[in-house]
Amino acid sequence: MTAEVIAVGTELLLGDILNTNARYLARELAKIGVNVYFQTVVGDNRARLLDAYKAAFGRADIVIATGGLGPTEDDLTKETAAEYFGLDLELHEPSWEKIRGIFRNMHSNMSLTNKKQAMMPKGCVILENDNGTAPGCCIEKDGKLLFLLPGPPNECVPMYEHTVAPILKPRSGAVLASKTLKICGIGESQAEEMLKDLIDTQKNPTIAPYAKTSEVWFRITASGAGEAEAHAAMNPVLEEVRRRFGENIYGEDDDTLEGAVVKALLDKGLTIACAESCTGGALTSKLVDCPGVSAALLEGAVTYSNEAKMKRLGVKAETLEKYGAVSAQTASEMAAGIARTSGADVGVSTTGIAGPDGGTPEKPVGLVYVGLCVKGEVSALELHLTGNREKVRTRTVVTALDSLRRALAKV
Repeated sequence: MTAEVIAVGTELLLGDILNTNARYLARELAKIGVNVYFQTVVGDNRARLLDAYKAAFGRADIVIATGGLGPTEDDLTKETAAEYFGLDLELHEPSWEKIRGIFRNMHSNMSLTNKKQAMMPKGCVILENDNGTAPGCCIEKDGKLLFLLPGPPNECVPMYEHTVAPILKPRSGAVLASKTLKICGIGESQAEEMLKDLIDTQKNPTIAPYAKTSEVWFRITASGAGEAEAHAAMNPVLEEVRRRFGENIYGEDDDTLEGAVVKALLDKGLTIACAESCTGGALTSKLVDCPGVSAALLEGAVTYSNEAKMKRLGVKAETLEKYGAVSAQTASEMAAGIARTSGADVGVSTTGIAGPDGGTPEKPVGLVYVGLCVKGEVSALELHLTGNREKVRTRTVVTALDSLRRALAKV
């Protein structure tokens, strides 16, 4: 089966709201063997929305539209769908009673315009909304299937999971098994070259590369008549990819690089502290994103000036004078200094020239050093990064985390 996702809302076209529903729905539909070849974003306009329905049903069996189910005049998704299928709207009393009950429970005055949300295409299947006032619906006619879901993700996602997916799964002729392997420390072109023979001959499963900032992800997807058959097709390729990349793989699916570092720290009972210059606290912030990090992270210091590096970390004045703030020597003393002064088992530091100014022929923009002090062993990594200021800083953080991950694996 093929499906198309239509996201309705002028605010989406203007970029005021990020279209996360389309991403979520495309990913979830792929899991049950429904192919999505097109996604459409259309504003709150009856004529253009009608054209979107016509185009979508001209190339897909299933259309899922999100948004435009509210009580205002410019919420036209349901009304236009009824027009497309030649259906009248009628009041669905249970939905109307539920809407009134929501307002009663909130002790809030309800506008009569909310009654519009309970006006449903005749003969449709009502999709209950346990998280908002707008019910969804399913219309099936002439071999076509239309689902109308609310726009807010906290309403759209559970409605898909609880009502749409159970309807579609039995109709799908295949089950998909998918796994994403996440790789760091190898460039995109090199990583793809390492799998070129598998990619060139792929049928089932397929291998899809995704380039991220200083990372490469490979999604391996297989189809089968059932879950066991799909996994049986996927697993041999999955294991071969794991064998080829080895320690360069830091995780899979929802794993994060910072999560891998924090897990290693917690597993080994180690503490960490960060001393940052060019990254300005971004490295520490990444670690703080991880639940449970409070058992490992002692502190983070942004030591941007030379004075701060000397006063807070104990970097020697002669080191700064002889080698400069952006040097392997300074990065090493920063890492050792933050470990010593905080009492942490692990110290990590960053210092570099993020740009766009400040570079010299000897030390160009993008020159960065990452310092590590792991249980007293000190080292520094020299990086030559490209991109604007934001990308240099982001790549520094990724590389620092990956360096930490690899160092901790040896402890």
